[in-house]
Amino acid sequence: MRIAYGVMGYGRGHATRALSVLSDLAKNHEIKIFAGGDAFASLWPDWPAVRIPTLGYIYGRRSKTRSTWQTLKRNLPAVLDVMLHGPAFEMICNEIRDFRPDVIISDAEAWTSRAARALNIPLISFDHFGIMVHCRARPPWHQWLGHRIDSAVYRALLGRPDRVVVSSFYHLPPRRAGVVMVGPLLRDEVCRTAAREGDHLLVYLNKGMHQFTPRIEGVLRGAPHPVVLYGTERRDVSGNISFRPASNLPFVEDLASCRAVISTAGNQLVGEAIHFGKPLLVMPEACVEQRLNAAAVARMGIGVSCSLRGLTPARLVDFLSRRDEFVRCMQRFRRDGRREAVEALQTAIQALGAGRCAAPAEVPV
Repeated sequence: MRIAYGVMGYGRGHATRALSVLSDLAKNHEIKIFAGGDAFASLWPDWPAVRIPTLGYIYGRRSKTRSTWQTLKRNLPAVLDVMLHGPAFEMICNEIRDFRPDVIISDAEAWTSRAARALNIPLISFDHFGIMVHCRARPPWHQWLGHRIDSAVYRALLGRPDRVVVSSFYHLPPRRAGVVMVGPLLRDEVCRTAAREGDHLLVYLNKGMHQFTPRIEGVLRGAPHPVVLYGTERRDVSGNISFRPASNLPFVEDLASCRAVISTAGNQLVGEAIHFGKPLLVMPEACVEQRLNAAAVARMGIGVSCSLRGLTPARLVDFLSRRDEFVRCMQRFRRDGRREAVEALQTAIQALGAGRCAAPAEVPV
């Protein structure tokens, strides 16, 4: 069958998830990828893709934190294009029409999700963000409003899928039948790389140009270990910090050999860190999905969580002093959900491609 595969371009986690299943899906299906931003850069040239727009959070120039106003302002033209079928939406629809897919898979990607409905093509949702909408997430009371807003935006932009596959390093009960939860997805590079004991700290910031502040730099320079840092535009060595470019295999090798991980709270990286047995200090972005991830890291006993502003030398030293405790807990959660995900996707593809899909159900509030 033919599959159009849309990948959200904000951060590298969406592309990493796609990379874990594309090889298996390509054995039996013809695939055309639609991606923008970081996802396009991660997938190309191994997986040629149609470049499309990307939605994402915007950071304030002075505050270096997520700006709700700037995010709304910068994304508004793209949102209107998606909702009102503007030029980019029509271009993507034309590409999809020419390809004539039997199904569309969307990893939190708005244009291909909405195109599925406009072109009457079955839609499979395959991401982690869906845990907010399709599973029984229970955020703390002070995050309740943010959870409702983020969930409403997700529903509005992505519509109602015919099938749902949620990949997550932690489990939450699905809200309805037909929602399949699978474990974290490990790329081929991860599966082929052996974990080993190193002395460096791996630091990954998904928007390092904003998140790597002078204060964060000061904390890392005072760390009792060398630091390998991904996510900024720097490509040099300064003191104990080595600045590395975005990559696939080199990043995996640095992850497999590190002492511990300090990062934003992306689902994919947490799953890979668990696989290698590397404790996590996570600093979630100001969004519900990452805050849910960060809470799960602490709840599972595999690391600690703090805000970007809350990282201090004392907090870092305390985290590192508990490393052995976190490593012991991680052994219980090691899991590769790739086979589960491929089987769930194949089942959905066959059912929808054969026209056996039932009418999509409303997602309960």
